[in-house]
Amino acid sequence: MKRFLAILLATASFTAAQAAAPKPLRALIIAGGCCHDYGMQPVILKEGLEARAHVEVEYVVSVDAQQKPDKSTKAKFEKYEKPDWAKGYDVIIHDECSADVKDVEYVKNILAAHKAGVPAVNLHCAMHSYRVGEFRAPVQPGSADALWFDLLGIQSNAHGPQVPIQVTIVDSSHAITKPLSGWNTVNEELYNNIKVFPTAIPLMKGKQVIKPKEGPEKEVESIVTWGNLYGKTRVFSSTLGHNNATVGDPRYLDMVTRGLLWACDKLNDTYLKPTPSDPVPPSAKPFLQKSADKK
Repeated sequence: MKRFLAILLATASFTAAQAAAPKPLRALIIAGGCCHDYGMQPVILKEGLEARAHVEVEYVVSVDAQQKPDKSTKAKFEKYEKPDWAKGYDVIIHDECSADVKDVEYVKNILAAHKAGVPAVNLHCAMHSYRVGEFRAPVQPGSADALWFDLLGIQSNAHGPQVPIQVTIVDSSHAITKPLSGWNTVNEELYNNIKVFPTAIPLMKGKQVIKPKEGPEKEVESIVTWGNLYGKTRVFSSTLGHNNATVGDPRYLDMVTRGLLWACDKLNDTYLKPTPSDPVPPSAKPFLQKSADKK
């Protein structure tokens, strides 16, 4: 009898938990292009995000004409060719590295979904993608040159060497960063900021100590994580995430999770899951272990 009651209570608790859980958000990661491990990073992101929030993550990776991974700076995505490419998704995670895709109409079709209200999350090399016009000098918001930068909210045109970045919070009162702390990354690329748009909301900054071949050390600092308002659409971005060990770092995944939920206006206890017992995604463990072994 006691065993029956225990099973009954457990079943009731499970049913109640299911009833309390919200309908998961549908997220789509667009990943691919040059210079990064896009075979693994979407997997790490999917595992990390789904463990932390009520979200179901799908991903597509760029392929070339032979259906092999397109690792060029001209990588394009068949998904983006459709007018309703974002239909059915609650948020898009841009994790592509397509610096030399300069097809204005193609980029406008990507942006049309976000102008219509689909939130965006932009990671790392998404900040150096779709340079359809002038990008080396600061651009004017709303100009033809600012087509992709208007979505991002910050313009970057270069990054430094791979050395650790000291990440600190610049706005601890914001919903995204309120429970978070800074940290020191593994070797990472610090993207510069040559233009911060009025719509941007700086949240974290990063500092690198650069040791040139000649001369004294120098410190370089820039905003690495921020929010943006693209019209009425919320957008979250971070330039961190070059290496798999960074993408799999629980502190990075906590940050991206909160940024994604904020962009969807769902940053609350209903959509956040309890802290996972093991915060490191299974697919990320080898990369974090390798990084730890180097120290």
